Amino acid sequence: MRLAFPLLALVLPLTGVAAQEAAPPLQVRIERQLAQGPAGARYGLLVATLEGEPIIAIAPDQRFIPASNTKMFTTAAAYADLPALDRAAQGTGVRIEQGDLILEGRGDARLSSAEDCASDCLQTLADAIAAKIRQVRHIVGDDSWFPDERWGPGMSWNNIQSRYGTGISALTLDDNELAATVIPGAIGARPAIKASTYYAIDNRITTVPGKVAAIVADRAPNSRLLRLTGTIGAEAQPVSLHFGVDDPAHHAAWRLSELLRARGVRVDGDIQTRHRPLAPADDPTIRKGAPAARPPAPDMVAQLPALPLADDMRIINKQSQNLHAELMLRRVSRATGSGSISDGQAALHRLMAQAGLTEGSYSFADGSGMSSYNRMTPRAAVTLLAWIARQPWGMAWRETLPIAGQDGTLRNRFKGTTLEGRLFAKTGSLNASRALSGYLVTKSGRTLVFSALANDMPDGTDAQASDAVDRILVEIAGAF
Repeated sequence: MRLAFPLLALVLPLTGVAAQEAAPPLQVRIERQLAQGPAGARYGLLVATLEGEPIIAIAPDQRFIPASNTKMFTTAAAYADLPALDRAAQGTGVRIEQGDLILEGRGDARLSSAEDCASDCLQTLADAIAAKIRQVRHIVGDDSWFPDERWGPGMSWNNIQSRYGTGISALTLDDNELAATVIPGAIGARPAIKASTYYAIDNRITTVPGKVAAIVADRAPNSRLLRLTGTIGAEAQPVSLHFGVDDPAHHAAWRLSELLRARGVRVDGDIQTRHRPLAPADDPTIRKGAPAARPPAPDMVAQLPALPLADDMRIINKQSQNLHAELMLRRVSRATGSGSISDGQAALHRLMAQAGLTEGSYSFADGSGMSSYNRMTPRAAVTLLAWIARQPWGMAWRETLPIAGQDGTLRNRFKGTTLEGRLFAKTGSLNASRALSGYLVTKSGRTLVFSALANDMPDGTDAQASDAVDRILVEIAGAF
């Protein structure tokens, strides 16, 4: 098969063998491995030493959709200024304003109301309120710490209803997602649904013979009506479903009202929200200088402590958690700007210039990689990774990456190969896009930096493209 990209190959072997002798055999082996991937797929690859010397390059300066490789850039920007971000971090709090209870978010990604919650719990705030107050009017979810940008530009609208595209808000609870469990009933009957009452559920699922479930969930944006259709086998295991929340501040206030009523606090009013509309002052290309300082909020009745942000980096990179990545970008943004996506982009741009990335080698419309507008070259990723390795926090950041065959999004890849436990990399997956960038340890024990990107695969062949990339990385690791 003839590959549909130019082969720009450089081979500078670590063994000291002349380049002209080592290059052709390795190049041929890599070409054969990639040829086993899907027809029409477009590949980019750059492998280099930690010092930045290229080993192998295939279309290293072509731009690709990086998917969740975007999270490397977001977390690197946060790690570069982590002490300042930690000092500025604040937990979720509650205060009273003219008889209303204000639940105010400050960008905490890990606030929880789960029954088994042990730290950073909404129940802690509910207990503190119930100990002091027996009656409130409205409960207001206030997420105005960041401007109201619940979805990044370029995210597919059909992801909004899923847990992967849930709304972004400074007031976040339970990862801004709701779960439902579908339990088979008698054949011909509707199954039972165990779920939060925040969404009204139109259950049109039918129980049929067998062990297979085929369920489709549908919810219009900004609607709280969830329609479930399809079938579930009478002998099937219960099916867990997860859904995004479009207005996280409203949901958090609603959940707090449930907890307060359970503690005997009377709630006389409604569940309301307070958002901060996106304004020209949130765009650094429009305003002049830093954004105007906002007046300090009144004293809190109770406030949770801020959790160390480094812990959240592991969640972002190992689990590829989109919501947490978006909140981290906004935290970086608010350190010097308004908390907007635009200010986050400006912060990333400053850091990438410091790391030596060239203009045009990257562009990001969000912090998670859900946007189809994002672009990255293999050289941009490798340049960033090599720069990170030279930073005092570089090893701590590397430990947030998934480990091949062991954990995170790489737990099932490279199993039984020489790279199991010896490759540390961020994955990426979006429609017709696969990415893997990070560090690998070769047969001789040398650490190399790499970025392997695949775009434009035919439908249903994404896994084949990932398999082809895995094979060439094993091949490269064995050659040095």
